[in-house]
Amino acid sequence: MNTNTKLTDKFKRSINYLRISVTDRCNLRCVYCMPEEGVMPVEHSTILSYEELLRVVGVAVRLGITKVRVTGGEPLVRRGIVDFIRELSHLEGLTELSLTTNGTLLAPMAQELAEAGLKRVNISLDTLRPEVFKRITRSEGLDKVLAGIDAAIAVGLKPVKINVVAIKGVNDGELLDFADFAATHPVEVRFIEHMPSRSESWDKSRLLSADDILATIATRYELSDELAQPASAAGPSRSFMLPGGGRIGVISPLSNHFCASCNRLRLTAQGKLRGCLFSTNEADLMTPLRDGSDNNELARIMNEAVLDKPKGHSLDDITEATSLQMSRIGG
Repeated sequence: MNTNTKLTDKFKRSINYLRISVTDRCNLRCVYCMPEEGVMPVEHSTILSYEELLRVVGVAVRLGITKVRVTGGEPLVRRGIVDFIRELSHLEGLTELSLTTNGTLLAPMAQELAEAGLKRVNISLDTLRPEVFKRITRSEGLDKVLAGIDAAIAVGLKPVKINVVAIKGVNDGELLDFADFAATHPVEVRFIEHMPSRSESWDKSRLLSADDILATIATRYELSDELAQPASAAGPSRSFMLPGGGRIGVISPLSNHFCASCNRLRLTAQGKLRGCLFSTNEADLMTPLRDGSDNNELARIMNEAVLDKPKGHSLDDITEATSLQMSRIGG
């Protein structure tokens, strides 16, 4: 296989970032992600094995992927995840290895994950209030998430980013609380516009735009352009320094999307490769992985998926794409 090939789409974007979902399962039932009864888990045989995932990532790295993020569902519920992280960390050419988690299982695993080679972590947390946490996640466990944040900081995972889905009428009264948290902890709190990640539960009237979020935080903290890091190929967040060394940021997939600099692919737990989170176009990697195809065929499929990557997305695209459960896409 030609190892000098670099993944470039038809809009001249260089693709160097792969998000891989290792499971569709999650130990929470967040209202914007799944119904209260949860979703029927897919058959274990239709989930890529760790060996298959490692093979895909190995090919992707040889094609120019340098960053990998492990997602779910909730990745820490899958048995053997620490060993998988360790194997990933040994892939030559992979320069950044990160993980997105809801944080409930992170505290007792943080040291092992860091020792296995994990470098950075994003923790999903939409509230700092126990009663709101229970209402959003339909579960107890805020204390476990906060302990996970502390553990991630203590073991040297850096940066620790906290992802907050901002929703009118749910947690919009906590924007300044989260800004205060960022100002007093070595973390970056990133506010994400509420997307229709489960289309039947999405209400556009609850959308809180990035500009509205920043306007609220600016009532307490200076958010000047001199302190800002713009959204770019390095990431979708426009972020600002705060006193104490922390940061806040906003991610605006609806009001001001960052498609022009998108550098990523997504691999679902069932072996579907997507060029865009909000596109229904998928390339099948599970079949060639299991029918004896060689790595050149996997590379060909990856290149085709990159060339099929759309220029951008609209709200209609998002609504159509997320008629599937987001936990199965690995958003």
